[in-house]
Amino acid sequence: MTTEDGESAYVDPEDSTDGSHGPFVALYRDPERRVRYGWLCTNCGGSDTTMDTMGRVECRGCGNRRKPTSWDAGYL
Repeated sequence: MTTEDGESAYVDPEDSTDGSHGPFVALYRDPERRVRYGWLCTNCGGSDTTMDTMGRVECRGCGNRRKPTSWDAGYL
């Protein structure tokens, strides 16, 4: 596939995580899947996603979100 910024990326259908509107699938820069690129949103097909330090993923195209995988106790 080609990302929004014109780079080639390779999808790993076995590496996915649930989102609020559909799963996110892992994207890699190389066909051997050694260098991670980011996430592909299956809701809108976009790769313009962000991830924060707590593991929350959000698609900038459609708002699909994955909940944080860790919590910062200092926030509470």
